[in-house]
Amino acid sequence: MLRNNLEGSLKRTFLLSCLIFKFFFFPLEGGGDPWLTGPLLLSQVARTIGLRETWYFGLQFVDAKGFITWLNSEKKVTHQEVKKETPLQFKLRSKFYPEDAADELIQDITRKLFFLQLREDILSDAIYCPPETAVLLASYAVQSKYGPFIKSENHPGYLSKERLLSNRVLEQHKLSSHQWEDRIQVWHEEHGSMLKDEAIMEYLKIAQDLEMYGVNYFDIKNKKGTELWLGVDALGLNIYEKQDKLTPKIGFPWSEIRNISFSDKKFTIKPIDKKSNDFIFYAPRLRVNKRILQLCMGNHELYMRRRKPDTIEVQQMKAQANEERLQKKLERDQLEREKRKREAMEREKMDIEREKKELMMKLYQYEETTKRTERELQEQLDRAMRLEEERRRVEQEAVRLETERMEAIIAKEELARQAEDQLKSQEQLAAELSDYSAKILLLEEAKRAKEEEAESQHRKENLIKTKEELHSLMTSNSAPAASSSSSSDSESDHEHSEENSTYSAELQTQGIHEQRQEVDRLTEAEKNERLQAKLMALSSELEQAQHDNTKTLYDLLHAENVRAGRDKYKTLRQIRQGNTKQRVDEFEAL
Repeated sequence: MLRNNLEGSLKRTFLLSCLIFKFFFFPLEGGGDPWLTGPLLLSQVARTIGLRETWYFGLQFVDAKGFITWLNSEKKVTHQEVKKETPLQFKLRSKFYPEDAADELIQDITRKLFFLQLREDILSDAIYCPPETAVLLASYAVQSKYGPFIKSENHPGYLSKERLLSNRVLEQHKLSSHQWEDRIQVWHEEHGSMLKDEAIMEYLKIAQDLEMYGVNYFDIKNKKGTELWLGVDALGLNIYEKQDKLTPKIGFPWSEIRNISFSDKKFTIKPIDKKSNDFIFYAPRLRVNKRILQLCMGNHELYMRRRKPDTIEVQQMKAQANEERLQKKLERDQLEREKRKREAMEREKMDIEREKKELMMKLYQYEETTKRTERELQEQLDRAMRLEEERRRVEQEAVRLETERMEAIIAKEELARQAEDQLKSQEQLAAELSDYSAKILLLEEAKRAKEEEAESQHRKENLIKTKEELHSLMTSNSAPAASSSSSSDSESDHEHSEENSTYSAELQTQGIHEQRQEVDRLTEAEKNERLQAKLMALSSELEQAQHDNTKTLYDLLHAENVRAGRDKYKTLRQIRQGNTKQRVDEFEAL
């Protein structure tokens, strides 16, 4: 029954991608197995979802008094202050956080669980995140869900139903949901072909630089009664003023702490430095003291583990994870190659289709030109035939006129002989001679005109023949030119009987293989100047769109840290300066 409920909850969580993953529910029908212990239950959960890095996680529940607490790993489930209800409900949540997610988190399921929990904490403002960083993280969250941005698929409004920014960020700015979407989409496009699991890791790398990342806060007082916050995280213990959870004032790394114990409400931390006084504080709520102690012990154990050689189990897990990621990379590369090949084939097909359309258009144009040329040629042939007919008629007329002229000449000669022979009436003969002479002149003038007309017609015929020859030559030259142009386009409980007992934990610091200089780290933005510049530009843009007098206390504190050039790791270096004794004295003086 437990396994079925686990599987059902897991499927619901991952299949309903529009919901933010927050926790798993683990119901135990009939009150559960009375012999079931915390580690066994966690082990069953881990096996169900394929989780092996169980040292980061714990089972959380609301006890009978309404307090949120962690399931005690040393007791049976039914011997703890669980509610008398059926089924019992627990939340699988990260109890401890890695110092560097990229180096330490091995399994994809572990990274996914951290991503989903951090995302929910940021959206609910449990972890303070400045607006510009919130937009960047939202873009990675979008990438982890949708994958690379594809313009043809990710249409405007595709993020309208997504919860991507906290209410604080939305209410502080004069931007519509469409304007927020535009800014997130710009980052989404810029992530390019980044895979979903890579986007999750980028989310974790940015989120772990936030000041409140992985910190558990507890109300404490020093000997003077000053109310302060105790911050317990992967790097050590930090002291915060009551109004500022962002900027710690004093820090104690785990490597400086030898023993942690509490009796009633008094906590005593013994430093390794024997010259230093004990670090003593008071927790107003007795029931959370065991939780503080457990968190200190767990974080110190992981702190030491990171600085020693990996165990055989971790080495095997890393080797398996590397092999799986290598296989995924090979498969991704193969898919990319096939995708590029398909795209190239599609482009080639489109090019062929385009060339085909261009050739069909050119062919249509050539056909139209040919038809027009044929019509013009036929018209020219018709004109030539008419001109030839006219020429023949003119030639016949010229022959006729020549015949008449010859006849006139003969007649003239005959008359001349008659004049000589008969010498009759000189005036009559002279008049007839004059008439014939005039007629001859007219006939010669007509003949000359006809000859000039025939010569003009002959020149026109020569011009037509020249045009036809030129057109034939141009047609034969354009065919190979068309052929050449077409070929060139181509991411504690408390028992009343134990109130006066003393609990102590000895923290071993020997055997550290390598001392990690965690205080020398840089934020992800500092490593990437381009990212840093874009975040600053977006910060200035959002500053101008912000409503007046809407900044929260943490907005003001963050802005002051930015102006002073402080970040998480620079502050850490500053609060760890001096020896342990000086910092204990500084704490007692607060």
